[in-house]
Amino acid sequence: MVRLRSNLARTQKDITALDLDLLVYKAMRSAIRYWCDTFRLPDWSPQRINDTVTATDEHLLLDAIAAGKGAIVTLPHVGNYDHAAAYFCGKGAKIVTVAEHLKPEALFKKFLEYRAAFGMEALPLDGRVLPTLSQRIRSGCVIALAADRDLSRSGIDVTFFGGPARMPAGPAILALKTGAPLICAMISYTENGIHIDFSLVPIPAVGTEAERIAQIVQNSADLFAQGITAYPHDWHMMQRIWIDGDFKDRE
Repeated sequence: MVRLRSNLARTQKDITALDLDLLVYKAMRSAIRYWCDTFRLPDWSPQRINDTVTATDEHLLLDAIAAGKGAIVTLPHVGNYDHAAAYFCGKGAKIVTVAEHLKPEALFKKFLEYRAAFGMEALPLDGRVLPTLSQRIRSGCVIALAADRDLSRSGIDVTFFGGPARMPAGPAILALKTGAPLICAMISYTENGIHIDFSLVPIPAVGTEAERIAQIVQNSADLFAQGITAYPHDWHMMQRIWIDGDFKDRE
C-alpha cells in the first residue's frame, strides 16, 4: 500500500493528500478486482469474455494477427491483461507471455496451467527467453509483455513522469530483431469488463542499435504515462520503479 501510494503520487502533480487517499483506495479496488476476475475467468463462457471487452484501434493488432507475421504488445500493469489475452485468444490469436518464476514450484505450474486453459502460453523468465520469443513471433504469435518495471539488472534508463526510471529492453529488441509491429496497450476497467486502447510505438529508423533500443523504450514509457494519466486508478504497480532512491544497489 505504501509503495502504491508513492508510485501514484509520482503520476499526479500537486495532488492533495485527500485526493491521493481516494486515488489509492480506487487503485486498491481495481487491483482486488483483477484478482477476483482472474480466479473467475476460467469459469466464464467465450461469449461472456467477448461481450465484456471493448477496444479502440483494435485493428492494429487484428491486422497483424490476420497477416500471420506476429506482433509484440507492450503494456504497463493495468486493468486485467489476462481478460484481454483471453479475448484475443478467442479471436484466433496465439498469445505468448513471460512469467516471473514463482515459488513454490507447484504454484508456478498452476499459474502456467491457468493461462494455458484459455490459450496463452507463459514462458519462464530466463536467459533463453528472447530467442524463444523471436521464434514464436516468426511463427505468427503475439508476444504480450508487461514492461513498466525492469526485473533484470540491465534495464534502459527512461524519463517517466518527469523522474528517472528503468524499463526492460525486451520488447524493443524483439521489434528490431523481427520487424514485427510494436503495439502499446492500455487496459482500463469499465462497469461490465475492460476497455483496451491500442497505439503503435514509434520505431526510429536511424541510429545505432543501442540508440534505437533506448529510444523505443522511451517512446513506450511515454505512451505508458499517457495511459496511466488517463486511468491512474487502474495502474497496479506496487513495486519500486524509479531510480532515485530505489535502485541504489545497482550503482
